[in-house]
Amino acid sequence: MPASRPAIPVVGIGASAGGLEPICELLAAVPPASPFAYVVVQHLDPLQIGMLPELLQRVTAMPVREAADGMPLEAGHVYVIPPNRDLGYAHGLLRLTLRPQTRTQSVSIDHFLNQLAAECGSLAAGVVLSGMGSDGTAGLRAIQERGGMTLAQQPASARFAAMPQSAIDAGSADIVARAGDMPALIAERLAQPPQHVLHVLPGAQRRNALAELLQNLLTRTGNDFADYKMNTVMRRIERRMALHQCPTLEAYVALLQDNPGEVQLLFKEMLIGVTNFFRDQKVWEQLKAVALPQLLEAHPDGAAFKAWVPACSTGEEAYSLAMVFSEAIEHVSPRAKYSLQIFATDLDPDAIDRAREGLFTHSIEADVSPERLQRFFVADERGYRVRKELRNMIIFAQQNIISDPPFTKLDVLSCRNLLIYFSPKLQQRLIPLFHYALKPAGLLLLGSADTPGHFTELFAPLPGGSRIYQRLDAGSQRLVHYFPTRVAAVAPIPNEARSASMNGNLQSQVEQLLLKKHTPAAVLLNRDGDILYIHGRTGAYLEPAAGKANWNIHAMARDGLRYPLADLLQRALAEEGPQVLPGLVMKSASGQELSVDLSAEALRDGEALEGMALVTFLSAPRQAARRTRLASPRVTELEQQLAQARLEIQAVRDEMQTSREELRSANEELQSTNEELQSTNEELTTSKEEMQSLNEELYTVNAELQSKVDDLSLVNSDMKNLLNSTDIATIFLDNVLHIRRFTTQATQVYKLIASDVQRPLSDIASDLVYPELEQDAGEVLRTLVFSEKQIPTRNGRWFTVRIMPYRTVDNVIDGLVLTFINITGAKQLESQLRALSLADGADGGSP
Repeated sequence: MPASRPAIPVVGIGASAGGLEPICELLAAVPPASPFAYVVVQHLDPLQIGMLPELLQRVTAMPVREAADGMPLEAGHVYVIPPNRDLGYAHGLLRLTLRPQTRTQSVSIDHFLNQLAAECGSLAAGVVLSGMGSDGTAGLRAIQERGGMTLAQQPASARFAAMPQSAIDAGSADIVARAGDMPALIAERLAQPPQHVLHVLPGAQRRNALAELLQNLLTRTGNDFADYKMNTVMRRIERRMALHQCPTLEAYVALLQDNPGEVQLLFKEMLIGVTNFFRDQKVWEQLKAVALPQLLEAHPDGAAFKAWVPACSTGEEAYSLAMVFSEAIEHVSPRAKYSLQIFATDLDPDAIDRAREGLFTHSIEADVSPERLQRFFVADERGYRVRKELRNMIIFAQQNIISDPPFTKLDVLSCRNLLIYFSPKLQQRLIPLFHYALKPAGLLLLGSADTPGHFTELFAPLPGGSRIYQRLDAGSQRLVHYFPTRVAAVAPIPNEARSASMNGNLQSQVEQLLLKKHTPAAVLLNRDGDILYIHGRTGAYLEPAAGKANWNIHAMARDGLRYPLADLLQRALAEEGPQVLPGLVMKSASGQELSVDLSAEALRDGEALEGMALVTFLSAPRQAARRTRLASPRVTELEQQLAQARLEIQAVRDEMQTSREELRSANEELQSTNEELQSTNEELTTSKEEMQSLNEELYTVNAELQSKVDDLSLVNSDMKNLLNSTDIATIFLDNVLHIRRFTTQATQVYKLIASDVQRPLSDIASDLVYPELEQDAGEVLRTLVFSEKQIPTRNGRWFTVRIMPYRTVDNVIDGLVLTFINITGAKQLESQLRALSLADGADGGSP
């Protein structure tokens, strides 16, 4: 096809069960000489001949054609998908492919809309009408991402609301309207190409309006988009402006001020949730074949790995990583136990909720192999649901990668196709942050357009060129870039203040040095346990909790201190004076046992410290603490009691172990039964999906046939009126001379009633004096030569009786047609003329 062929706007219309009526309603509302091409994609029965083009041609003046492979699209035309085919669109031509027989649910709408989005971009409009399932949701999202327009039928006006409701719930529909209102809405949006209205304003005025808009987003949503690439931000803003027909950015800012709901919609627009399973297949292949095996070989005795997937959207990336890891550990030693905990985060709370649900539409069949679908998913009536063992590997949470603290001590960090939306300045801050979050030799996965930039001493690419990088050790001077978090921290002492303190007297400096070296580590808390200030080195007693940053001491206290600390704080806040809890035993981060003395005291002096508590930590090596306790008889007695208690606990533990083994055996039997039931349930679910798909197709066929029946009823009425208007008595007979049908006038010749249909004609009484009727009828059936005779009746009437073969549309003889034309008047005139003629002859012969 010539590259110079002009692009035309294309409207893709998707529908399933109950879709014929809204499709007709939509096309009937399209004005003549429409500048758009319309493509109708409906779920059809693959075994039935398509009648949809013929039915749609009756409601629109536009030519309606059945799509053919290689057919170009023309404005003002309607194209209909043929049965048992998938319809695509590339280089201005329609492409037909045979629908795969292995597909359990039709995703032909998603298939076409995805290609339409890639081909037409902002000149595409996607429409989802009545139907069951969720086909079309993913296709509308693809059109959204390319700047096109998306519409869904109002669920209340749809015979089956599942398909439009799915698109609405997923946020894929820009407009929800009745089918008849859609052509006018599409014309407003697509009739003119999108204009960059932002450039109409002067530069300073445009910057001020944009700054006000971004500040509005920050105030209403708590998220700052100032560090995003402005070209991307502008495109998103322009798209919302075009939908609202705002001529300038100032007008759109005013709309935001008056419409808080639009702020949330713009926020959703800014979050580019483009994702799918195993995007960039080469990356996942190298991760499974090379990178992960190297990581596993470095831990031959097993390990618990951690991974982070920022900007996970609806979870496809995180689930892909979990599947690849599960497949990679199949080839290692069965004795070693490996696990992977994935932290998947995103800014969009709705996307996180959908990711947590783990339910995906049937469109994932295009990206996930049948083997993976069978192993990692369970077929559901709405699509595919992630299996529990895969879901348990992932923790989903809302997080802002720009401002929230990162996860640390990671083995894998997958940040794919996110950096391309950030400014270079922000990218330079994120790469060192990724280095800080990863363990030595950890893996960093980037998108096809992402690179570590000039931080070549922080990451080295793995051979293969698939954007997988390995963390390198680097000097601290390259790691000075760090993000301010939302957690309030104590501000560092300014240089001026530090200089002043150095110029103070010697006594003050010595006192400060002694305080630093000889006072115990301590933390200042509020009543809820949130840390307000940290003095000294508290790393041996506290550690940051996994997940979103939490500065509460109950979440950060190490094992051995957490529960005693909670009781100690409660006592300190309730009683006067310091509360001490000596001799607690805990393990430090290095594994060394320490004896810790905890003390807590509520601060009541001064308004600034009112209601706060100071907790101090004082530790000694475990051996020193043990020697101190052995010197006390009371301690010896307590240790003997402890030993006795341990023996009793051991006995109870043995009994519990026996019970546990019995329960394990019962659990294995139940698990075996559950697997059998689950297998049966999967088979039933598959059958249900097949029946649902067949039901949709049959519903469509039924609607088409119903339209045909209506047409045939109309034709039948026309024929009945035509026969009655001729005033000719007609009887239709079959091959054995049984009555098939008769007109009202036939009752004047034969004594016919409605129940005489299918009775032999010879059983019906007649006024005709025509005993040879059956013989003549048989002769006509044999020779196919019609017969015509003038037959009198017993009451003095005359009829021309004509016997003719009944021929079907296929020219097959299927009975006889008897017509009776009343010629009584003609016979009477003939008799009168004969009488006059005889009278004249008699007069002429007299003398």
